[in-house]
Amino acid sequence: MARTVLAVVQANRDGKDMGSPTVGDVTNGHVVANDGRTGILVKNTSATDARVITFRLFKTVDGQSVVPRAESVPMGLTYLFGPFGTDEYGAQLSIDVDHAELTLQAVRV
Repeated sequence: MARTVLAVVQANRDGKDMGSPTVGDVTNGHVVANDGRTGILVKNTSATDARVITFRLFKTVDGQSVVPRAESVPMGLTYLFGPFGTDEYGAQLSIDVDHAELTLQAVRV
């Protein structure tokens, strides 16, 4: 499945315009370059429901996939997740959302 690529914004001391967030792609998911310093800002724009974001793990145990990390984001809130270690999540972080009410922005610190 082709995933929607998230552009990474590099944080700096002078501040940075974050631009517009990317609307969650429920069908294809997302991918972002990960160097171990990547964070994901996730905003739940829903006025009524919590929504779930899932980070796919690159790591395997005895050749079997590891259960992905799923996190609930309460209605109306913005959470920052990360950093994501490359040993566990890989150089390409795969992200899935359960609803388009989640918006995403990738940052590198």
